[in-house]
Amino acid sequence: MPAPQPEADLSGGAAAALDAATRERIEAAAFRKLIAHLRDGTDAQNIDLMNLAGFCRNCLSRWWQEAAAEAGHAVGTPEAREVIYGMPYKDWQAKHQTEASAEQKAAFAARNPGH
Repeated sequence: MPAPQPEADLSGGAAAALDAATRERIEAAAFRKLIAHLRDGTDAQNIDLMNLAGFCRNCLSRWWQEAAAEAGHAVGTPEAREVIYGMPYKDWQAKHQTEASAEQKAAFAARNPGH
C-alpha cells in the first residue's frame, strides 16, 4: 500500500473565520458531493482520473480507510471501496468499467512510473 496521503491545511481563506466543527461539517459536505459526482459520472474511468488528476476512486477509498483507522475503526478495503462506489467494487467494475486503451495505459505509465 502506498504511503498515507498527507492532509491539506484548509484553515486559511474563507475557512479562517470558521470554528473547527463548522469547517469540518463543510468539508464533509463537500466530500459527500464529490463522491456523489463520481458515482453519477461513471463514464469517467479510474484511469482517466489518474491520468488527469493523479487520484481515482480507489485512492479516495484508501484515504477513507486510512481516516477510519486513525479514528480507531478497522475497515477492510472492500468495505471502504463500497463507501466510495456506492456498491461492491466488483459490481461497479461489471457495470461501468471499460478496458483501458493503449493510449490511456501509456499515459498512466508515464505519469506513474513503478505503479
